[in-house]
Amino acid sequence: MRSPWLNKLSVILGPRPPVSWLFLCVVSLLALITVFGSSSSSSFDSETSTWVPESYKNYRRLKEQAAVDYFELRTLSSGASRQRELGFCGKERENYVPCYNVTANLLSGFKDGEEFDRHCEVVGQGKWCLIRPPKDYKTPLQWPAGRDVIWSGNVKITKDQFLSSGSMTKRYLSKHLDALLKMMLLEENQIAFQSDAGLTFDGVKDYSRQIAEMMGLGSDSEFLQAGVRTVLDIGCGFGSFGAHLVSIKLMALCIAGYEATGSQVQLALERGLPAMIGNFITRQLPYPSFSFDMVHCAQCGIPWDKKEGMLLIEVDRLLKPGGYFVLTSPKSKPHGSATGTKIRNMLTPLEQFPEKICWSLIAQQDETFIWQKTADAQCYSSRKQNDVPLCKGHDASYYQALSPCIIGPSSKRWIPIQNRSSSSELSSAELALHGNPEDFFEDLQGWKLALKNYWSLLTPLIFSDHPKRPGAEDPLPPFNMVRNVMDMNAHYGGLNAAFLEEKKSVWVMNVVPVTSRNMLPLILDRGFPGVLHDWCEPFPTYPRTYDMLHANGLLSHLSSERCSLMDLFVEMDRILRPEGWVVLYDKLGAIELARAHATQIRWGARVIDLQNGSDQRLLICQKPFLTK
Repeated sequence: MRSPWLNKLSVILGPRPPVSWLFLCVVSLLALITVFGSSSSSSFDSETSTWVPESYKNYRRLKEQAAVDYFELRTLSSGASRQRELGFCGKERENYVPCYNVTANLLSGFKDGEEFDRHCEVVGQGKWCLIRPPKDYKTPLQWPAGRDVIWSGNVKITKDQFLSSGSMTKRYLSKHLDALLKMMLLEENQIAFQSDAGLTFDGVKDYSRQIAEMMGLGSDSEFLQAGVRTVLDIGCGFGSFGAHLVSIKLMALCIAGYEATGSQVQLALERGLPAMIGNFITRQLPYPSFSFDMVHCAQCGIPWDKKEGMLLIEVDRLLKPGGYFVLTSPKSKPHGSATGTKIRNMLTPLEQFPEKICWSLIAQQDETFIWQKTADAQCYSSRKQNDVPLCKGHDASYYQALSPCIIGPSSKRWIPIQNRSSSSELSSAELALHGNPEDFFEDLQGWKLALKNYWSLLTPLIFSDHPKRPGAEDPLPPFNMVRNVMDMNAHYGGLNAAFLEEKKSVWVMNVVPVTSRNMLPLILDRGFPGVLHDWCEPFPTYPRTYDMLHANGLLSHLSSERCSLMDLFVEMDRILRPEGWVVLYDKLGAIELARAHATQIRWGARVIDLQNGSDQRLLICQKPFLTK
């Protein structure tokens, strides 16, 4: 819906006035609002104080509406037609992931491994189109059945690629090939991760228990008591290790490089497990320092002995004090084997470099090595003079170049994981590290209010497979089609906490926009998955990988940014699965514009007035299952 003044402008100047006239009118309007708003406010001040708040509120609303209208004009001037539905992309884009075009990266001069890294600056501004699902795509099975059985048509992977993609597969393949083939069945149209053969899940349990025992624990059920709550799983294969960690209440986030076929990340997300594309090549990962309690690599293919140790320094940056780096890699091969020589050459510097960054090798068993990052701040001052230097200045962590220095104990977040509260909720002292604890508690209260207000509308709409019957209760856990959820403007992680409070069997990717207040350290300290992201760029994931997208205040936030709102909606459509949901809560003007864009990309959309006296509105959209 266009604003009234914009409709009048169309009547005066014609259906498509010159862009220069439109911008001139907007600039003039903003100037008039500023002059008359400020003069009105001052005159009210001289007469009576009771009128000031209302005048200021109206002034602010006019400014916000003008900003939205200006943003709408920018979209129109770029050639978008809000009435015309977007067309579909070609079949070649069924699994399209922007920013990872190796050919374009090579032509742009990237080499020595950089061509495989993320380069959004290479992505050209092409024509908007909607990515169709593959011909054999089917709606994922309900959780938790979807964790163990997925439709083979939903992922771009062959049988051979599947059997070679899992790190646990690689570990057991030579010993248990027949049982493995029986266990990971590829039916005519399904991939099944079955446990009745007793191999993969039992193998993963044995492996997890082995790691716990090497750490001095009785079993992996004691990971939480040892301070291990969050795990970064590099090169997660088909996600069985992560699935097991999730089952024992740990947060395991899988990262792996972009793969055109046989993608580990796509496979993990299809199973309903936290995952995203991420590379250990030339740049830091988009997480702040001290983000994870454990970093795990089981034959993940990272050349840890290269780049003068900077890849290990990046692991050190991500690890919290007292955290663990677990590496599973064959220690030796038959003499004369090129592979064995390569692995021995890699492990040699791994025996020497960790001491330079205050790591200690605490255990080695079979093919598995465990290093622990120091929890003693004195270690850094007692190192040799030629060891890796300590960093100075700001900790930049959004795809910055790999750093040759380590983050020392001067950070206020330098707290050993063993000294942390064993409770799932952070203590007041831990909250104080991230700002005013009162802000955090206000956010919690706000989400409790949201649960009473619009969450009651969403639950029967999204989390039920059939209309609610009188007296029927939502089953626990809910057997529904929502598993992978993204909060595109996570703030303090309140949506994630609300899901946990409602005992929903979902996980949330908490995205913190790079231009907003960075609360990602708090989100990660709460044990939630999260990442920094610039919403003027595509998100590092595959098409059709999220069941629900949520954003509170993101549209208003982006109205002053450099990017197009239609670019954002096309990207949201790319990562949302067919029949997936979008929930947006924002100012009225932004919601009206969002509904127009939702119609253009063929979503069903409904605006809800929560009747709470504010100018905020709720927009609920659903993506249809379109193949033509």
